[in-house]
Amino acid sequence: MAFTTTSDGTEIFYKDWGAKDAQPIVFHHGWPLSADDWDTQMLFFLGQGYRVIAHDRRGHGRSTQTDTGNEMDTYAADVIALASALDLKGAVHIGHSTGGGEVAHYVARAESGRVAKAVLVGAVPPIMVKSDANPGGLPIEVFDGFRTGLAANRAQMYLDVASGPFYGFNRPGAVISEGVIRNWWRQGMMGGTKAHYDCIKAFSETDFTDDLKAIEQPVLVMHGDDDQIVPIADAALLSIKLLKNGTLKVYPGFPHGMCTTHADVINADLLAFIRS
Repeated sequence: MAFTTTSDGTEIFYKDWGAKDAQPIVFHHGWPLSADDWDTQMLFFLGQGYRVIAHDRRGHGRSTQTDTGNEMDTYAADVIALASALDLKGAVHIGHSTGGGEVAHYVARAESGRVAKAVLVGAVPPIMVKSDANPGGLPIEVFDGFRTGLAANRAQMYLDVASGPFYGFNRPGAVISEGVIRNWWRQGMMGGTKAHYDCIKAFSETDFTDDLKAIEQPVLVMHGDDDQIVPIADAALLSIKLLKNGTLKVYPGFPHGMCTTHADVINADLLAFIRS
């Protein structure tokens, strides 16, 4: 397995497939998952001739189960270290959910020439938690509930999320995949409880407004309008207003985990954007 070591000694696991002189596409996973959540996309884009890379965020998957640094500044610094170690140039960074926040935070800080384009899929920016400045956000009690559930019985909580709102499996007529549920649970349980607990604050309370405003590169914002985890009204519909060079694509009826449930549609749209 491949790892890069950050300045604080954290080992970040990553996959790196394809010709090293091909354009790189870097995938950033959501909470509490791992690089494995992108396997369908990685195989697809590998077949299209791209170099595909995905890492396990610190505290997630096969990376070090850190008790510190589980916040967006350090997540972005870890990506900076990975991009430097792999000498990535002209990369397309694609982030889902929490990974979308990581992408925004990284791209706004990336070295010149490292990033060509970015994609935010069901992403958490600009900011999730409700406040006077963000009246449409979700109440802090929602995220406190996540913390309580994780601390009390993480295994059951992860089953409940995957079998319900994440993929829209709680909707009437939904085609439920037991394999998808188990794979979500498997990825979640690989990571560290402390890191996952801390990450709830990172994805819900980080304000990405300045990051979005600072990004010069083209950004595709993709969001399902039946996203029960990151509601579109306070996410994509606000993010697109802050980006200098953004394109919004809304998917009627699609859930939060649409990269899995509707991979054929999402992959085709990603490919079109990358080639454009």
